[in-house]
Amino acid sequence: MAGEGHRYPSVMDPGRTLAFAGVALLVILLPGPSVLFIVSRSLSLGRRLALMTVVGNECGELVQVCAVALGIGALVAVSDLAFTAVKLAGAAYLVFLGIQTVRGRRLLAGTATGSAAGTSRRRALWQAFVVGISNPKTMVFFAAVLPQFADRSLGHVPVQLLVLGLVWTVIALVCDTGWALAASSARAWLTGPRGRLGRLRWGSGAVMVGLGVGLAISGRPTSS
Repeated sequence: MAGEGHRYPSVMDPGRTLAFAGVALLVILLPGPSVLFIVSRSLSLGRRLALMTVVGNECGELVQVCAVALGIGALVAVSDLAFTAVKLAGAAYLVFLGIQTVRGRRLLAGTATGSAAGTSRRRALWQAFVVGISNPKTMVFFAAVLPQFADRSLGHVPVQLLVLGLVWTVIALVCDTGWALAASSARAWLTGPRGRLGRLRWGSGAVMVGLGVGLAISGRPTSS
């Protein structure tokens, strides 16, 4: 038949892809370190920079997906030295951002825009990108889970891993944007009294420092 002559072999198994999308949605919907980071940044910086934080974080995770597809992620997954190096770098950066957030409260002038002084869109994007790319637990998760949903009989396994990673990134982008918008909307109410906003920045900074310390002392995630 003429129609049959134009069929091309599929690179992806639709059933496996949908199954992975379901798993990804469940994992992403559970508030974890990424959500806490995004919420903290949303409360301290506002909606516009919060959205830049979401984009930067997802771009960092997308780079991790590419590393897993190229086999680099396997090194972090099996090497204690590589895992610890990436972990401590990410933890130190989170602590640094937390301290910056607390110190930034001095820039407030009693207005909603004052809290974002000194933070541009590009800077917010870059900071979130560094946090996203330097989370070794996410890379280990990708290295352990993504290959389970790839169909080796179809070939092109790196391409399949990249597609699955893109599925994860799109779902995370939508869900994290929801968290950012919700948190930034709450911030609008909190930007009234100056003292209230100052305490908010203290809290946001403390959350990021706590995330950094928690990442530094945490162990390697295990996969069943």
